[in-house]
Amino acid sequence: MSMYFLKKVGLALAESFGGFRLTPSPRLVMTLLVKNEEDVLEDNLLFHKAMGVDCFIITDNNSTDRTPDIIRKYQEKGWVKEVIWEKATNYKQKVWVDRMIWKAKTVYKADWVINADADELWYSPSGNLKNDLSATHSNVLKCEVRSVYPEEDKPFWQWNKMVKTVPQPEQYDLSLYSLFDHQNKKVIHRTKCYLQISMGNHKVTMFPRRSELGKVHVYHYNIRGKRHFMEKMINGGKQLEQNPSKHGGCHWRYFYQMYKEGKLEMEYGRVIGTPVYDRLCKDGFIYVDNTIPDFFRKMKLDRNE
Repeated sequence: MSMYFLKKVGLALAESFGGFRLTPSPRLVMTLLVKNEEDVLEDNLLFHKAMGVDCFIITDNNSTDRTPDIIRKYQEKGWVKEVIWEKATNYKQKVWVDRMIWKAKTVYKADWVINADADELWYSPSGNLKNDLSATHSNVLKCEVRSVYPEEDKPFWQWNKMVKTVPQPEQYDLSLYSLFDHQNKKVIHRTKCYLQISMGNHKVTMFPRRSELGKVHVYHYNIRGKRHFMEKMINGGKQLEQNPSKHGGCHWRYFYQMYKEGKLEMEYGRVIGTPVYDRLCKDGFIYVDNTIPDFFRKMKLDRNE
């Protein structure tokens, strides 16, 4: 057991008394681990700032598109408090996110942290994430994830088709890891009593821990077209190959193997259900939800006034 982890355990014990108190005006920090996210990152920052996030800590892992320029723009605005330009290629996601959480806790005095990806929008029906955080005695909120169906002919925030889990994917000839696969919940957590985040930010270890199902929904734009899908799976698979840990990233490993076998491009249609799209709609597995498009339209209108 490392000295760093023992330090966290000692601090969690010291914080345990009063760790479940209400925080009427919580300081909320979002961490982001990004790589080549120029198509979503700016709108992600705008959305979450409007949703109540106080500031951002970002780790960029060797982006080659305009992502660094977008980060610097919002660093100059004071929204992004710290940027870590991570040059490693072995994708130690848990380590990198833990590093940002620790900075959020110790340097930027966060009460709560959301560990997000650039393709996620964390939405509170109340209009502000802090309303949910200030009203709970828990230190972990578990949040439902909603996958968004890709519509490549318009900006991602205009997409209004959600998908439900297909319990018997073989009946629709869907891929093993399709867009219609079960989505594990993600978590928002306090910084007090924090010990460790999990791979993918789906779970968090706290001591002590008190969790509840939150009202926050995570809209997930994890597939944004064929080219994006292929690049993401190939790059992610290459990085995971260099990571000695075999935990996490199962879908990336699966699709990277298909890429090496020359089958990845053909698999894309089965991933998003293209051949059976009409049937999936008819059976209720694809449905309309205008929550995010409506929020963006109002947000952009307010910014232009």
